[in-house]
Amino acid sequence: MARRKNKRLVFENVEVIDAGAKGKTIAKAPDGRVIFLPNAVPGDVVDVQTFKKRKAYFEGKAIKFHTLSEKRTTPKCEHFGVCGGCKWQDMAYEFQLEYKQKEVTNNLVRIGHLELPDVTPILGSEAPYFYRNKMEFSFSDSRWLTQEEIESDKDLGDRNALGFHIPGMWDKILNINTCWLQEDPSNAIRNAVRSFSIDNNLEFFNTRNQTGFLRTMMVRTSSTGAIMIVIQFFKEDKEKRELLLDFIANTFPQITSLQYVINSKANDTIYDQEVICYKGEDHIFEEMEGLQFKINAKSFYQTNSSQAYELYKITRDFAGLKGEELVYDLYTGTGTIAQFVAKQAKHVVGVEAVPDAISAAKENAQLNGIENVDFYVGDMKNVFNDAFIAQNGHPDVIITDPPRDGMHKDVVNQILNIAPKRIVYVSCNSATQARDLALLKDLYKIVKTQAVDMFPQTHHVENVVLLEKR
Repeated sequence: MARRKNKRLVFENVEVIDAGAKGKTIAKAPDGRVIFLPNAVPGDVVDVQTFKKRKAYFEGKAIKFHTLSEKRTTPKCEHFGVCGGCKWQDMAYEFQLEYKQKEVTNNLVRIGHLELPDVTPILGSEAPYFYRNKMEFSFSDSRWLTQEEIESDKDLGDRNALGFHIPGMWDKILNINTCWLQEDPSNAIRNAVRSFSIDNNLEFFNTRNQTGFLRTMMVRTSSTGAIMIVIQFFKEDKEKRELLLDFIANTFPQITSLQYVINSKANDTIYDQEVICYKGEDHIFEEMEGLQFKINAKSFYQTNSSQAYELYKITRDFAGLKGEELVYDLYTGTGTIAQFVAKQAKHVVGVEAVPDAISAAKENAQLNGIENVDFYVGDMKNVFNDAFIAQNGHPDVIITDPPRDGMHKDVVNQILNIAPKRIVYVSCNSATQARDLALLKDLYKIVKTQAVDMFPQTHHVENVVLLEKR
């Protein structure tokens, strides 16, 4: 049944039937059109108020719950539903895995029109909480107020926040008391920094006005027990800066790397800024099978260390190396996969567009005593050409781990020209992976596919596919 409320359609007693892209769930309107919902779980029966109408679908919100799904669980986080970071925290983990597996399979079949072997069940995480090794928090002098706070007559106290951006609102920060994504002392450090800064009248940043002192805080941890803190200040004030940094160092002596940035530009990205080491080292180490990876404030490293290890083991297993193969690792990043497979290959060649990442890859390879790897920097579609193949040799195996947009068509065409025996395609976006695989399917067959859950409580999922030449 449908009725109108404030010029918006309300559909009553609608069953939520599936999980869709970007963490939203799916219901069907009486006319058959899809309704995307941000706040329901498959199996719920709800009343839906729509707020956006398109030709083929609606976007809406569940405003009344008649029946709660058996797939539901109680969210652990007090900020669930406002923060937006863990959109599936109200769905039991076993069902999160089920829908992630379904999404990967559907994308490969429906987008790529691919023939799949028996699909290996998704590899879930043994730690569905406290699994991230990197978190970034923002300071704000005008924290986001919940509807309950707005409607209450209580004194709201100070408006300073240290937390996360509200989804879709670049200038609104939700103050976070406890985050379930990074293990302690992450929460303790963040809350102590916020309290100390308020008590000592350190100005929190105002994004809209570009005023204030405290801008962002990054917390990085590693499986070796190392902790890195990077505080970003909007302007230099030596006395106040040292006051805060000394407090952090003295209160949390287990911190191994304490650094800061002075950034007065409009955006808060630090990749074009000087990072200054205040105490300890300017890096921490991650370790995997005896390999060490040096991580600085700007380094990219998979944010789930334990699942990254599982992902890399699957990639190495799919590659089927016997010790005589030349391997190309495309989109190598900081060369972690290249180094991880190197001891089972004759030689590995890594290519990456980011110069700093390649510098880190070379440094880590030297640190690990790996001599059978070479790394090159440049735009993949330009570097990965015939002259490059002539210089480095014809690969037996290609491992490719592109960004979310997938591979450029010129890269796909070059892979087809080279026609290696095996391709291992690692992807964080199975839709673009399916598109690329469709271009390869005349020459290659899919032998194995394995989804890996790197980000529990979210809709994100990685997928690894093994291709062999027909």
